[in-house]
Parts: sequence; structure tokens; C-alpha cells
Amino acid sequence: MLNKFCLFLLFLALFVTSVNAQFVREYRVPSSSDINRVSLSFSTYKSQTQVKRSVGIDPLRIHGHLLQANILPDFQSSKTMNHLVASLVHTNIESDNLGKSITSKLFSTANDFDHTWDVGLTSDHAYDLEFNLGMGTADFDLAQLAVSKLKIKSASADVYIHSSGLTPNLMVMDTLLVLLNMGAVDLHQAQFTQAEKVILEVNYGKINLDFSGRPMQKSQVIAAVGGGTIFLKLPSAVHPIKITIKTTPLCRTAIPTYLKSMGNNIFVTKGYTATDPKLMEFFLDVGVGSVTIE
Repeated sequence: MLNKFCLFLLFLALFVTSVNAQFVREYRVPSSSDINRVSLSFSTYKSQTQVKRSVGIDPLRIHGHLLQANILPDFQSSKTMNHLVASLVHTNIESDNLGKSITSKLFSTANDFDHTWDVGLTSDHAYDLEFNLGMGTADFDLAQLAVSKLKIKSASADVYIHSSGLTPNLMVMDTLLVLLNMGAVDLHQAQFTQAEKVILEVNYGKINLDFSGRPMQKSQVIAAVGGGTIFLKLPSAVHPIKITIKTTPLCRTAIPTYLKSMGNNIFVTKGYTATDPKLMEFFLDVGVGSVTIE
């Protein structure tokens, strides 16, 4: 009887281990002297995703830990002249719909997501990045990278974009686009993205914009929330800044006294000049919720 009981415990342990087993996937594009531009399309349905500079010379390294093997990812890459085009697609055979994703988001913790992805880039290549994140969290560290475009879309996610060590993106970014149905966008020390145009849209959630550092170039920022909050932190008033706010009676606004009203919900700093080469223009739009500027 004791032997049978021990055997049962052994099988139980093996079963639990197999249920919680992780499937590790590694994708790598080897270095080539004729590659100078990389376009990456990355799609995953439920994950914690991190993008940052990696050690090494390979233009692209992707490392994944998958807790379920519903469908293994599909990775493809091709090279034309000096341009590398790569894509990773990881879908779910359960086909979570949007409603299920939002419900899961409301009743899950940050560690509940099934998969983790680490995307490693280098300082020696220019990148166009497009991420489609079904739901989860995403951390984009642009320090010492050369990102010309960054587009992020998600049904339900929290997205954090920053530059560790206060090291900027190595080139002027044409467009930074984040579209979320539900979640949060946290853009920290945003001047280090060197983005000429920033477009952030969240149907339900919040947008945190930290532009407290000295502007590095002319930029236009559009931030819109259907229901939720926008928080904007500005640099010193000596810098040229223009802010246009669109709200409804269901939105509260908190605007510092150092901003001068120009009428029609337009505010400027004392350093504002319409022709300044480093002018920062903000367009803030909230339906239901609040706008806070400090």
C-alpha cells in the first residue's frame, strides 16, 4: 500500500511539473555587414514583453518563455539589399475575444500573463517597430537604440516607454503611436524618444506624459482618452510650449497658473514663440475623467 501511495505521489508531481512546464523559444538573425535597417512586426495575444538593447552584434534576438503550447510562434525573416524584414506571430487557438480580454484584465495580476518575451536590438541598426499586443504588459527601453518608428496596438495592456540611464534614442523618431482599447500608457522622460510626432489614444484608462526635461527638437503630441485621465508634466516655463485642451462637462481640468490663456482652451508658456525650432505642441482630449498639468 505504501509503495502504491508513493507511486501516486510521484505521478502527481510529474503531472504538476508538466502542467507548469515552460516552452523556451529562441529566435536570432545573425549579424551581417550589409544590414543597416530592420523592420520588425511582432504580434502576441497574452504576454509580458520587454524590448531593449542587447549585448552582441546580432540585429535581432527574441527569447520567449511560453507557459502553454496552444500554438507555437511563427517567426520569419528575409533580407532585401540592406533591409531586414522580420515577423513573429503568436496566436491563441482559444481565440480570446475582446470582451474576454478586458474581463481577464480586470481580475488578473501583473504576473498572470501566460508568456514572456525579451526582444533584443542593437545600437548599430535603424529600426521600424510594430507591436500588436492582445493583452498584457510591455516595457520599451529606447536607450542607445536607433528607432525611427514605433507603433503599438493592444486590446488591453499597460505600456511603459522610457530610456534607462537617461540615454536618448539615437535618431529622430518620425512617429510614436500607441493605440489601446483599455489600459495605461506611461511615457517617461519623453524628450529622449526624440519623436517628432506622438499619438496616444486610450479608450478606457490613463495616459501619463513626462516631458519635464529640456526639449531636444520640435514635436507635436496628441493624447486622447475616452474615459479616464491624462497627466502631463512640463519642463520649465522658459521653453516654448503650446497646449490645446478639448474636454466635456464631464471632465475636470487642473492647469497651473504659470500657463497663459490664449482663449479657446489654448494655453502657452512665457517662453512660447510660434516659430521656435523647438516648439512643443500638445493636443489633449478627454471625454469623461480629468486632465492635470503640472
